[in-house]
Amino acid sequence: MESVGFIQWCLENLNYWTITLLMAIESSFIPFPSEVVVPPAAYKAAATGELNVWLVILFATLGALIGALINYFLALWLGKPIVYAFANSRLGHMCLIDQQKVEKAEAFFIKYGVTATLVGRLVPAVRQLISIPAGLARMNLAKFALFTAIGAGAWNTVLAALGYYLESIVPEEQLIETVTHYSHEIGIGIIIIVVAALAFLIYKGWKK
Repeated sequence: MESVGFIQWCLENLNYWTITLLMAIESSFIPFPSEVVVPPAAYKAAATGELNVWLVILFATLGALIGALINYFLALWLGKPIVYAFANSRLGHMCLIDQQKVEKAEAFFIKYGVTATLVGRLVPAVRQLISIPAGLARMNLAKFALFTAIGAGAWNTVLAALGYYLESIVPEEQLIETVTHYSHEIGIGIIIIVVAALAFLIYKGWKK
């Protein structure tokens, strides 16, 4: 209950540091949706001017990168047997993680290679866990950090744009529900665009 109260306090006192902390939590193995952090912060930026929306995106992306690095190094140091044991444990289930979800993230990583760390940041249920197979595969750290930052930055930009835009048309108490609804649709649209772009680049490379 204390942790829930702490998170609630952070949400009620959004600033660049609480945004970074909450997004690091969201990007690690602890279940916490980014939709309840970035859009309210951008909404606050539009409504009061206390925050700058570009800095909201920057610090949210920094937090996401920190959380992803936590997962990456845990997987790198602990290895597959312990990762799977954690996923099958009661604690893992409390964090909404199970072996099936980890296997899904691994399959996604194998299918799309290193670009999975970029595309995976846009896929629900894979976004938080894509760092684990990257760590297990000992992916190059610089590439991992770069692709993670780009993917997280793109997603945070979408969420911030939604929050900033909705400030003028949606009451604050309806913000989370509205953003959650639209974020899924936008996320699917982004995935389609990214996959199409990758397919086009692969086709051009194959043709050459």
